[in-house]
Amino acid sequence: MTFLARMIDQVRDKQPLVHNITNQVVINFTANGLYALGAAPVMANAVEEAADMASNADALLLNIGTLTSAQVEAMILAGKAANQKGIPVVLDPVGVGATHFRSRAAEKILKEVKVSFIRGNAGEVGHLAGLTSQMRGVDASGESDNKLVAHQAVKTLGVPVIVTGKQDVITDGKTTYVISNGHFLLTKVTGAGCLLSSVVAAFLANSDNYLDAAASAVGFYGVAAEIAAQHTNAPGSFQVAFLDSLYELRSEVVEETIKLERLKLVEEVE
Repeated sequence: MTFLARMIDQVRDKQPLVHNITNQVVINFTANGLYALGAAPVMANAVEEAADMASNADALLLNIGTLTSAQVEAMILAGKAANQKGIPVVLDPVGVGATHFRSRAAEKILKEVKVSFIRGNAGEVGHLAGLTSQMRGVDASGESDNKLVAHQAVKTLGVPVIVTGKQDVITDGKTTYVISNGHFLLTKVTGAGCLLSSVVAAFLANSDNYLDAAASAVGFYGVAAEIAAQHTNAPGSFQVAFLDSLYELRSEVVEETIKLERLKLVEEVE
């Protein structure tokens, strides 16, 4: 059994509790997606309980998609509680760079919380790393080289990153995984990227090797999307088929289908 199969099976066996402080648009889809995967979701963003909830969880997801000042405070309290407990923290910097408030919030979280992984598109991760990008609402515009963005982000931020797009890049600055699975219909479903960040958190909860766990999560997610797209070509029915695929997909199918490349010595990658 490869690390891919092992980590997929571990999530379903251990059913990690993932505390999501996430945006209002995606709460339902995220909860349903985690349940389908086999994890246990909890959504709690009140300042009064964020730290307690994180202390009871196995992983924490921080998503800044519909940000408020109170939510930023709750994220930092939860993040510090997660750090104290020693559970993984995933940051999804949705739309960072679109406004000064959003950018300052992301910077504050990274300053005060030890983040295990950042998951975003090239525009979002590039902005955090100080690279030039243009933001439109919460979407990044323009084409970027995901490997270069990811490597520069790790150097600048000192945090492992996942840069998602046509090719997904997962790196800790020493080893890099490039995954070429997925389907364009994921871009037509609100919250698909946000759910992926929560799935990454669930996988990290069950492993001491965060890089392999993150790659397993991204690969599993991409294969699930490809299988769902075999049953439909429209966004609404794809969303349902995708949840079914997350529930039904077996680890051996992922091993057979995944398009994964492992790179070392990222300084030599052009």
